[in-house]
Amino acid sequence: MNDFLIPFEELKSSLEAILIQAGFEKEQAAKCALLFAQADLDGVRSHGVNRFFLFLDYVQKGYVRPNLQPVLLDKTGSFERYDGQFGPGNLNADFAMSRAIDLAMEYGMSCVSVRNTNHWMRGGNYGWQAAEAGLMAICFTNTKANMPAWGGNEPKLGNNPLILAVPRPSGPIVLDMAMSQFAYGKMSIASEKGQEMPFDAGFDTEGNLTRNPKTILENQLALPIGLWKGSGLSLMLDLFATLLSGGNSTHEVESSGAEMGLSQVFICFDPQRLNLGDWMENKVEEVLSDLKKSSVFEGNEVRYPGEKTLEIRRENLENGVPVSAKIWQQILEKINL
Repeated sequence: MNDFLIPFEELKSSLEAILIQAGFEKEQAAKCALLFAQADLDGVRSHGVNRFFLFLDYVQKGYVRPNLQPVLLDKTGSFERYDGQFGPGNLNADFAMSRAIDLAMEYGMSCVSVRNTNHWMRGGNYGWQAAEAGLMAICFTNTKANMPAWGGNEPKLGNNPLILAVPRPSGPIVLDMAMSQFAYGKMSIASEKGQEMPFDAGFDTEGNLTRNPKTILENQLALPIGLWKGSGLSLMLDLFATLLSGGNSTHEVESSGAEMGLSQVFICFDPQRLNLGDWMENKVEEVLSDLKKSSVFEGNEVRYPGEKTLEIRRENLENGVPVSAKIWQQILEKINL
């Protein structure tokens, strides 16, 4: 059996107990555990508990500083800039999006940037955070160099995830994507299973396209989405994150021991303050209705971003969250130390 089905509350409380052992204060441990568990609850296994023990290793080595929180550096109207103090990336991101939500509710729109932070794990968490509060959101982060510039043969760009979210009464629309054709977490899972990716995912050392995740992971040569367009978009996201936060660019991100010292941006829009109201709700439904009427190739279907998330969440709440048997055994052993 490859997976165990673990009740969501049990998974969350187990992770919380381990984080408290690792030196987290109870409130911080509870929020951090929730963010990890939510990724698996929503079916994003590449960025949930699969990364938990690597995260713990970074805490133990001092790369992630458990109880340090963002410090305000600058404020101008609806813009705030913070220093994340190398605290837990998911907690820093949750805080920054909370501030962006509050500021947008006050001003109509907002921008919050953070420097000296760490990997935010599942970026989609923060899009859902805003959408479930009724706000539109855009957020992005830079990463260490793990993708070549178009035409290059070495990693110079980050795969710099981008999240866009739109609220909707029957279920938000949330796009969570990296600038690489496949996220490194997904390629790592495929590599461990000895599987190839379903489409070209990167380059080998000779510059040939390959679907072999092991080759791509070893050389950090992921394929940019849209080829040269994804390469350009990655660079621009890095520049915006760096300049707005006053932090590190991809080429400056510490990656010798762990990816750390990232720069991130969180932007929100409050439809109510911007007088969009019912018009926006109707317009969103019109757009999705037209999308779903699309003719398709045989065996295919058209879906909008995040369409299946609520369905997966309901199933996992009812039946249990799938967790690798190996990882669940590690969790139990850690709790019982």
